[in-house]
Amino acid sequence: MHWFLSRLFGWLLGRPEPRIVCESAIWAAGVRELGRRTLGRRRESGAFLIGEAPDRGPKIIRAFVFYDDIDEHALETGIVRFNGNHLPKLWELCSEKGLRVVADIHVHPGGYGQSASDRADPVMPRAGHIAFILPDFAAGKVDPGGIGQYEYRGNGAWVDHSRASAPFLELR
Repeated sequence: MHWFLSRLFGWLLGRPEPRIVCESAIWAAGVRELGRRTLGRRRESGAFLIGEAPDRGPKIIRAFVFYDDIDEHALETGIVRFNGNHLPKLWELCSEKGLRVVADIHVHPGGYGQSASDRADPVMPRAGHIAFILPDFAAGKVDPGGIGQYEYRGNGAWVDHSRASAPFLELR
């Protein structure tokens, strides 16, 4: 009911629709698992967010696919180092489920700002891809408004939507 009222008031006030939405239960379960995979806050963890990407309206997150489930060595160094040679496993999973990669997400030990390696080496280096960063190993505030929200524009350029006044990610 809350998401309906939020959407109704947003429409009445002329606010744009969010670009990505996720059910609160899916988000909470995925974030808990990201936190668990940090092994007691000793390493970063991350996941691909897969779901629906309709031609109109927001993208819809349906599941988290954790990096180390696709590339077992992705978290070994303490920071995320996903090997792109493992992407065919992800594409196969998406094909089986009839879903697409909507965004990616990973955790940082401190704040939610992008590191130099995040900016230089996007997990999905295609224009329009969204990357979320959760602060404090996913142990702190992990809802929109307290996370990093970045859009890759191509050629190493990013747009930071973390503090945008219009909704970017909405939990329902």
